[in-house]
Amino acid sequence: MPDQCVITRKIAVAKGVYAPGHLGELTQILDFDLVDAVARETGTVQRRTRLLPTRVVIYFVLALALFEHSGYRRVWAKMTAGLRVLKLAAPTASALVRARRRVGSKPFRVLFTAVAGCVGRPSTPGVFWRGLRTVAIDATSLHVPDRPAITAGYRKRSTDKLTFGYPLLRLSVLVECGTRAILGATFGPEVDGETSHARRLLHAVGDRMLVLADAGYDSWELLRDIAATKAHYLCRSGARRTPLILTELSDGSYLSVLGYGKLKVRIIEAWVTVTWADGTTSREQWRLVTSLLDHRRYPASELIELYHRRWQAETTYLSIKSTMLDGRVLRSQHPTDIDQEVYALLTVYQTIIRISVDAVDTCPDARPDRISFTVALHTAADQVTAAVGIIIPAGDRLVGVIGQAVLDELLPATRNRGKARTKKNPTSKYSPNAGSFPQTSLNYTITANVTIMEEGLTARSKR
Repeated sequence: MPDQCVITRKIAVAKGVYAPGHLGELTQILDFDLVDAVARETGTVQRRTRLLPTRVVIYFVLALALFEHSGYRRVWAKMTAGLRVLKLAAPTASALVRARRRVGSKPFRVLFTAVAGCVGRPSTPGVFWRGLRTVAIDATSLHVPDRPAITAGYRKRSTDKLTFGYPLLRLSVLVECGTRAILGATFGPEVDGETSHARRLLHAVGDRMLVLADAGYDSWELLRDIAATKAHYLCRSGARRTPLILTELSDGSYLSVLGYGKLKVRIIEAWVTVTWADGTTSREQWRLVTSLLDHRRYPASELIELYHRRWQAETTYLSIKSTMLDGRVLRSQHPTDIDQEVYALLTVYQTIIRISVDAVDTCPDARPDRISFTVALHTAADQVTAAVGIIIPAGDRLVGVIGQAVLDELLPATRNRGKARTKKNPTSKYSPNAGSFPQTSLNYTITANVTIMEEGLTARSKR
């Protein structure tokens, strides 16, 4: 008929029972050779070829991270939707569960390690500051299913009179500022402390890095260990610390020591004023501890402004918890599957970031902080359903479908903008601050007055 348009396309996939094993365009990074090498390294290669070989199971678990709203059978249907001509067998949900259990978590830990790391180049905006690669460390909590087998290892929040909510898993990551790529991650029960988690991430810290951290990491032993990796640190310090003023510097900061004189540091204290777009203001005291002792090369005013990059760790968690998980509880119903699911989430997140940053690097007017992770995630999911971009000739395409979608829908230039904070949960730790923040999202400006707090800092309320 003259008003019809017929479109034909070629799809390149693996042969036989391996055909469902793919992740669309993300397979270009998580390719067959890498996945097979991981399976061999962890000793999880199937002893005989069956309907669900290890490679296919690994891709299936990764696909679960892309389609958090879908059950096992629906995720399998999405992976094979573009391959119907092959008439592939569809396993039952119980078979997929058993396959997950058979493969275990080791391949996913190794796979995440293989893709984790820095992606920013020296020319990538927002990554480096005065020759130092800026990274941020922070922790968050994920909800795990409320089942007896799981609550034995993961506890709920509790007070003297009440135990409430879902069991919690503490996740800590080291993030590259600017790109929000994950350099390292660790997780476990929430009873694990932030500083103990931070020590597990020191293998990802190295020379010419500047680690940004909040007051939860204000331990002189941890700061000493960070310095031992030949990295620098910029950490917020609490009111409980009373550092000695050894030498006052011309930019308003001063030299001091921590740990009974064992760690030489520089202290920056300032009054920070936030002025919101509606005219309201808030004012608080800041104290930063840093190993950057040269006040001429690293001015205090610039370090105060730089510290805000630490919030990019929060943006990373927003992408994982809100965009990928959509606030949902982890789907794994067995303790041994939880590690597997978390590593799969982190692996898919990191792979999407790598592809997105590579695309932005081809556009001189774009910055990685303008990447819409939501656009990249949904486009990646579409490529799985369409089964395209799985195998392409080497060097055939620099920017793929995911990268082009990111470039077509770049976010506006970043600006200081605070989200609305309201008390939504009666057990929220933010309850003491109810009403002290804007009820709608507003732009704001920050001014800092560097000064030595002769009488110390006033303790902040917990939030």
